[in-house]
Amino acid sequence: MKKPLIILTGPTAVGKTKLSIALAKAVNGEIISADSMQVYKYMDIGSAKITKEEMGGIKHYLIDEFKPDEEFNVVKFKEYACRYMEKIYEKGKIPILVGGTGFYIQAVLNDIDFSETTEDPEFRRELEILAADRGAEYLHDMLRNVDPESASAIHSNNVKRVIRALEYYKKTGSRISEHNASQKKKKSPYNFLYFVLNDNRDILYERIDQRVDQMLDQGLVDEVKTLAEKGYTRDLVSMQGLGYKEILAYMDGEMTLEEAVYTIKRDTRHFAKRQLTWFRRETDVTWIELQDYHSDRKEVLKAMVEKCKAKGIVK
Repeated sequence: MKKPLIILTGPTAVGKTKLSIALAKAVNGEIISADSMQVYKYMDIGSAKITKEEMGGIKHYLIDEFKPDEEFNVVKFKEYACRYMEKIYEKGKIPILVGGTGFYIQAVLNDIDFSETTEDPEFRRELEILAADRGAEYLHDMLRNVDPESASAIHSNNVKRVIRALEYYKKTGSRISEHNASQKKKKSPYNFLYFVLNDNRDILYERIDQRVDQMLDQGLVDEVKTLAEKGYTRDLVSMQGLGYKEILAYMDGEMTLEEAVYTIKRDTRHFAKRQLTWFRRETDVTWIELQDYHSDRKEVLKAMVEKCKAKGIVK
């Protein structure tokens, strides 16, 4: 018997958090965060981190587990997520992966093997210096020369993933896009449902703008100042997160606060678009379009639970 697994994902600001709590209560589940930013301590406002009150008594994993200068990547995510899933199964509960980082979800769902990807810290550091010196586009062009498919799938600003793809090519002589494609063909070891929550684009973009305004009201600028005072610098992967790098640029006098806010909103909309592109490429996905349920979250929850019962995930 395959073990049960529920995934709830979708673009940023679509409303995954509240629904995930209701779903966990309905199916006797616990939540593992599949978010590349909420894992970091002290980064609460800019990551729209769930609060203890919002958790409603549901146990959450991979929230506030790493310091901003500690390395966290897909390999670590899979290792920790699988460990926590075993704990959840031992309790007789169902793990629910919740978050918008598609590659993290894919790594667990398809049990992607990262054992070939031996790291090369020296080469990685060279590439980081190169990116700082010549810019992200230069590095992206390097990737395009050796692995055009990866270059088209990875945004040039995602320096971390560009470096990882180049590192993989150097260490193995193979393209990471080919490795990922072969891994993707593997059958999932889980009895799963992969829900993608989506909404009308105008509504989603409006929610993104409102969320950014709310972050500013809650003290995003002060949060970034505090992080800088703790010694967390711009070159850290965590500090390159949306909302953090723009406020750092404002603090360094590179743009006005108004320009920083405009950039955060614009880039978050672009990010949501890229997330949806990723999910559309995935197979065995159950799309939940909010407008089909007249944005009635209770109806959405009911439909999700019924689908879980039909799949034998929930009795």
